[in-house]
Amino acid sequence: MPPLGYVPLGVRPLRRLPQLFLGLALYGFSLSLLVRAALGVNPWSVLYEGLEQRTPLSFGEVSALVGALVLLLWIPLRQRPTFGTVANILVLACGADLGLRLLPGQPGLPVRCALLAVGVPLNGLAVAVYVGARFGPGPRDGLMTGASARTGRSLRLVRTLLELTVLAAGWLLGGTVGIGTVLYAVAVGPVTQFFLPLFTWREPGSEPEPEPEPELEPEPEPEPELEPEPGAGAQLPPEPRAVAAPGHGPEPEARPEPGAGPGRCSGPPRGQGAGRETGSSAG
Repeated sequence: MPPLGYVPLGVRPLRRLPQLFLGLALYGFSLSLLVRAALGVNPWSVLYEGLEQRTPLSFGEVSALVGALVLLLWIPLRQRPTFGTVANILVLACGADLGLRLLPGQPGLPVRCALLAVGVPLNGLAVAVYVGARFGPGPRDGLMTGASARTGRSLRLVRTLLELTVLAAGWLLGGTVGIGTVLYAVAVGPVTQFFLPLFTWREPGSEPEPEPEPELEPEPEPEPELEPEPGAGAQLPPEPRAVAAPGHGPEPEARPEPGAGPGRCSGPPRGQGAGRETGSSAG
């Protein structure tokens, strides 16, 4: 989003003033296209049309009067008008009345549709041109931003409530509400958003320099795999298990005979063995 803050009048006036006046004149002329189309206008123009029918004032004179009255509402909001605010009231009113005098009244339906198709995008372009000059907000925009700052509500909510109130009042007074009102609400915002970067005045040297792209570190090269030395990684065959030779293995443990209890010997009785031994020794 380009910078849109207020820039004092003394800063490059020869460059910015023509852009301001051109944008405001185009804005007023685009309103005259929508009025002549008679298919619906934006909410504030609905109020202007309704008051025009009730008073001897022209469309542009009504818009200037309403703009001056809106400025009085800036006082409790502590908003300060700028050169762009006053120019918005005067140049817009003159551009709207001039366009209504140049355009024929009550054209056919094809011409009215063409006026609507041209007026809506031209209005969005005009907003981008005069806002991009950065001379401060108009009376209606300043009322929205000031009310948002004082109440703490979002700008979108404040703008919606304010424009719905103005739209209802204008419709009750006889203003035109139709397909053009809906088309304006849907299309003007995107059109302004598209053209705003092209027409926003920037102070010399205010644009930030593009950040240098970070240098990418080179990826480390994979280390070459070392081939194993001959015999270094070879697995040795398992050692053969020692197998005992027949007859040299451990003798099996002697199992007690059945019926022999613990502590008994499986040999002959003591008396018999002793007599045999004495007999043999005597003989």
